[in-house]
Amino acid sequence: MFLQTMVTGLGIGSIYALMAMGYCLVFSILNFSNFAHGAMIMLGAYVGFLFCSIIGIPFFFSLIITAIITGILSIINERLAYRTLRERNAPSLYLIITAMGISIILENLVYSTIGSNFYSYPKVFTRNYIEIFSSTIGLIDIYSFFVSIICIILLHLFLNHSKMGIAIRAGVADQVATSLMGANFNVLIRNVFFLSGIFAGIAGVFMGLRYMVYPQMGWITNKAYIAAVIGGLGSLPGAIIGGLILGIIETFVSVYISSVVRDVFSFSLLILILLIKPLGLFGIKLEDKM
Repeated sequence: MFLQTMVTGLGIGSIYALMAMGYCLVFSILNFSNFAHGAMIMLGAYVGFLFCSIIGIPFFFSLIITAIITGILSIINERLAYRTLRERNAPSLYLIITAMGISIILENLVYSTIGSNFYSYPKVFTRNYIEIFSSTIGLIDIYSFFVSIICIILLHLFLNHSKMGIAIRAGVADQVATSLMGANFNVLIRNVFFLSGIFAGIAGVFMGLRYMVYPQMGWITNKAYIAAVIGGLGSLPGAIIGGLILGIIETFVSVYISSVVRDVFSFSLLILILLIKPLGLFGIKLEDKM
């Protein structure tokens, strides 16, 4: 039971980590909480369902296509909703309010066009589980964990070994100096939102595969926010560790105590971390972050 619970926790935590990574990427460079990230996760779940179930494209090809589409949607979101505010040097609070508005608009757009029905993905794997040491391990937990690991490795390589990735890291450290060095800051932000959308799309597909697809599933942004705060807002390693910690704790609470109080433990952990380490486990003290 312990091994099964741990693997399930890692599977769920890896999805939280993906969501938190996309969330932290935007926060680290624009200093605001992108609450529209949950809407991108929801759209990713719907797009993945479209390609995987209705069109019938194999799952992993659907996953790649969905990631690209949600990345593009995230770029469009930034261009239409945030860029004008940025260019006018609007306070971070205005960006946060706009992000909330975008989330509400997209959710209601899905309600009015697709409806409020719940959809379930078709059977993706030939087997739903495997037996390891007398424990039943779900294949979705294994696949979600390894896909997340691959995404983390690719992001690490991109940020540390490509010109654009190094420019993004420089922009996070000092926007003015990066611009003076010749970097186009709008291009950097566009690429950050593209990466954020990719992670949102992948997370959305796995959330839809694990549970159901419905318009209100964007609430899962709360879990991404908790994971990001636990790890330290703006810290990608913190987002990964925070997501895994949150997933493992929620799973063990659900199995050994009750699923009813799972969220109580999640938010209690958030409060405890903030009381002990206000900046999170790996947070860096920066000014004017909300």
